[in-house]
Amino acid sequence: MSDRKTGRTLPLHLVLVAVGAAMAVPLLYAVLSGFKSTDELSRNPIGLPESWLTSNYTDILGTAAFWQLVGSSTLIAIGTTVVVVAVSALAAFSFARFAFRGREALFTLFTLGLMFPFAVAALPLFLLLRQFGLLDNPLGVILPQAAFGLPMTIVILRGFFRQIPPELEEAATLDGCGPLGFFWRILLPMARPALGTVSVLAVVGSWNNFFLPLLVFTDSTWWTIPIGVQQFQGQYSAEYARVFAYLVLAMVPALAFYSVAERQLVGGLTAGATKG
Repeated sequence: MSDRKTGRTLPLHLVLVAVGAAMAVPLLYAVLSGFKSTDELSRNPIGLPESWLTSNYTDILGTAAFWQLVGSSTLIAIGTTVVVVAVSALAAFSFARFAFRGREALFTLFTLGLMFPFAVAALPLFLLLRQFGLLDNPLGVILPQAAFGLPMTIVILRGFFRQIPPELEEAATLDGCGPLGFFWRILLPMARPALGTVSVLAVVGSWNNFFLPLLVFTDSTWWTIPIGVQQFQGQYSAEYARVFAYLVLAMVPALAFYSVAERQLVGGLTAGATKG
């Protein structure tokens, strides 16, 4: 029996190993390349570094510009996450726990936002932000990012909120707890796995966003990490090893956050899938 089970799962394991290698090998190659000089990288692109040159990394870490990019990306990511989770939680609560005319049609309208490409809205969004004076302003990135993140977040939270037993809400009502009290005191604490999941998705999505900050920011004061990577590549286009080091350092904060929040992300998705 065990041999038969192993035979069935072996192809799946091989696929997982192949996918993991496809993700890990480029990252490992970039890390090792950052410890080489550009000349050595040209002569020895695959092998281990001969002298393990650390100055490519330390020079970047010693510049105030890099930390300014990290601070700007962090501020925008946190702001986006707070807005999208707060608004989506209230909207998902309404869609999940209240019956009102046109509820499903309105929810369908939100879900259609999942298929709306950002590139289509780039020009009207730019004109709108300029009219409201939000260009070169972090709110000009935070608010549109939150708006584009609403559909996915509402879909996830609504599915989780609908699994909460109605008897629990009835008991809270009998104890004198109103809808907002039930939402704040009971529903949100129970929904921590789902809230953690959508928070992780919002932070990672904001951190990796390139096009919207490029559209909004002309002043380098508020440039984010993806824009910094582009500018650095243009400035040091011939120094491949230094560019690799910059790419690795730009990925480290997002990878570190994801590794810490991975259990929360997987736990939230699993709870939403198996609950009820």
